[in-house]
Order: sequence, then structure tokens, then C-alpha cells
Amino acid sequence: MTVTRTPPTIATLILLTGATTLSLNMFLPSLVNIAAEFDANYALVSTSIAGYLVMTAVLQVIIGPLSDRFGRRPVMLWAVAIFAAASVGCLFAQDIWTFLVYRMAQGAIITGGALARVIVRDTRDPADAVGLLGYISMAMAIAPMLGPMVGGVLDEFLGWRASFALYTLIGFALIALVWVDLGETNAAPSATFGHQFAAWPDLMRSGAFWAYSSCITFSTGAFFAFIAGLPLVASTFFDISPGVLGVYMGSITGGFFCGSFVAARMAKRVAPLIMMITGRIFVCAGLAGGLILFISGVTHEFALFGATIFVGIGNGLTMPSANVGVMSIRADLAGTASGLSGAMTVTGGAILTWMAGSLVTAQSGAIMLLALMFGASFLGLLSALWAAHLVKA
Repeated sequence: MTVTRTPPTIATLILLTGATTLSLNMFLPSLVNIAAEFDANYALVSTSIAGYLVMTAVLQVIIGPLSDRFGRRPVMLWAVAIFAAASVGCLFAQDIWTFLVYRMAQGAIITGGALARVIVRDTRDPADAVGLLGYISMAMAIAPMLGPMVGGVLDEFLGWRASFALYTLIGFALIALVWVDLGETNAAPSATFGHQFAAWPDLMRSGAFWAYSSCITFSTGAFFAFIAGLPLVASTFFDISPGVLGVYMGSITGGFFCGSFVAARMAKRVAPLIMMITGRIFVCAGLAGGLILFISGVTHEFALFGATIFVGIGNGLTMPSANVGVMSIRADLAGTASGLSGAMTVTGGAILTWMAGSLVTAQSGAIMLLALMFGASFLGLLSALWAAHLVKA
């Protein structure tokens, strides 16, 4: 049947990627109400975020090799089915432990974002892949802004379980969509896991793999540091209201949307490595400018947010090229490479989040936040330059 062989439309890939983001943040406004209904400690309920991130890191290491061995389509079908079933479990959970178990199982939807990148690489040449990933990245920028808004409205009018009812509907809709539209794109699946694992050392020994993956990890890490350290800085130094803070926090996401759009439009005219390095230079220049202003005594809020928006724009320019690069090391291990890189990114983000929480204090403030973001971004620039050196060598 052609339905099992034709590549998916871009709309399907965007929806799968968007669902990955929505599964993380749409229910966040309901955390307090979930804790109250289950009579649970807020810290315990918050493991539905931290534990979910750990689960997605682990799963990305697994789903990549599975898709290289068995194909993208069956792995995606199983993943969205598990997500749908887990959403039903969360919807009807009667105690916190049942809720958390099913919440962890919802992490299977990370397959949508991880394999969407691989499917693009399966079906496009590098320049076209960068462009398409740029457009998909724009969906990743919109979902974080819309998710909490939708979840907050659902909670206010229908209760916290309404978000999980919507997750359930999304899950079953994705099953139907994947079944109809997502054909198999892995033209040469591994014959056995043994054959596949035998090829792993080549990937692990590849300097280019580590260069591209490090660029992605450090670039994303700067964003994680931003969202972890900003609330304290905003309240301590600028006395910004929560509503205004939300707008400012959204500015970096808006920057990512714009950067991704430029990457998509310029993909066929600018070499991927040039795009990646340009994005890193753009970020470092913006953050360096912000640091200079604060060190010079210019402590206006625009000096902070004017600098951090460069992170969003630069990351939007960088990510499509870096993701294509990491999946192009070994075409037969594209899924594995994407999964390992994704796990590195989540782990690196968790470390940068912890560092921001520990180092950004009422005393260190905006200078420490900008310095931490600059440090991560500069390491991302070095990684991009390393990748360029290895590719040209």
C-alpha cells in the first residue's frame, strides 16, 4: 500500500514535533491544583517535570537504534500509542503515584520530535533538510508559548484533568495521522542489532559527531540557564510583574522563531556550517554586549533582555544545520545519532539549569546569568568551529 511507503507531509512532522513540546508544558499551570487534589507535596508533584525529562533522555538513547533497526514508522506508531494510553492513565488517576507512573510513560512522545528530524534527513538532501528543519523549529517556538496558555484556560474552566483529556485526544489523533500519512523512510534498516552495534564504535569515535552534538547541547543549555535564572533576577533587580516577565521570557522564544525562519529561507543559499557558526557568533556578540553594559553600570532591564533575545535568534540559525550535521555522520545510524545527541542535550540542559539555580543569586544577579549563558554559548561556538575544521580536514 502506498500509505506505508510515502514520506509524510511537513504538516505531520510539525504536529508530531509540536506534540512533543506540548506534552511538557501544557499542564504546568495545573501543578498546584494537582498537588491539592492528591494531597501531595508540591516537590513530589514537580517530579512530573524532572522525571519526565530524565525519561525522555533515556528514551532517546533507545528509540534511535530501534528506528534504525525496525524502521521509523513502527517505532513512531508504538510511541504515540503509548502516549495516548498513558494520557488516559493520567486522566483517570486517583492517587499521586499512579499519576506519576503514567506521566513518566507520556515521555514516549519524545519520539515525535526525535524521529521527525531523522525522517527529514532520510528524505532530503542536506540543504533541503536544513530548510525543512527550520520550518519545523518554528513550530517548536510556538508550542511553548501556546501550551501553558491553553492549559491554564482548561484548568480554570474545566479542572486540571481537562489538559490530560486533550492529551488523550491528541494522542489518538496522532495514531490515525501517523497510520495514514507517515510512510517508512528508512530505506536500509539494520539487519540485526548485532550488526548495528558493531557500527557504533565508528560513530562514537567520530569527532564530528561530538562536535555537532556539543554545539547543540551548549546552545540549548544557554536557554535552559535563562529560564532557570531569570525569575530571580527579574524579581530582585527589576521588580517585574509576573505578566510582564512572561512577555520578556517569551521574547527569547520569539527570537528563536525568527532565527528558524531565516535559516529555512537561507538554507539553499548559505552552507550549513556557515549558518551554524553565524548563529553562534550572533549569540556570543549579543551576550557579550549585555555583559559589558552591566559591568559598566547600565543595569536597565532592556540591557538584559536585549542581550538574551540574541540567544533565541542565534539558536534558531544554528539548530537546523547542527541537527542535520549530527545525523549525516553515518546515514545508517541517523536515528541512533539523533537519539544520542538528544539525550546529551537534555542532560546538558539539566546541568545548566542546576548551575543557574546555584550560581545566580540575589547578589550575583544579571551579571552571573549573562556570564553563564555566554560561557555555554561560547563553548557552542568552539564546537561549531571544531565541526567546521573536521569537515574541511
